[in-house]
Amino acid sequence: MSDAISWTTDAEARLKEIPFFVRPAARKKIEKFAQEAGLRQITVEVYEQAKKQFG
Repeated sequence: MSDAISWTTDAEARLKEIPFFVRPAARKKIEKFAQEAGLRQITVEVYEQAKKQFG
């Protein structure tokens, strides 16, 4: 997939704080959030914005 979303090291570290059994779903939601916003990289800021939106 050429339009893959990349994650910064810090954002990946934040993702690892999410329990492993919900992490894949959380990753998909955050990546979808970023794509809809026209972003190609997940930073801590993007992660936090997505987290706020999804609760």
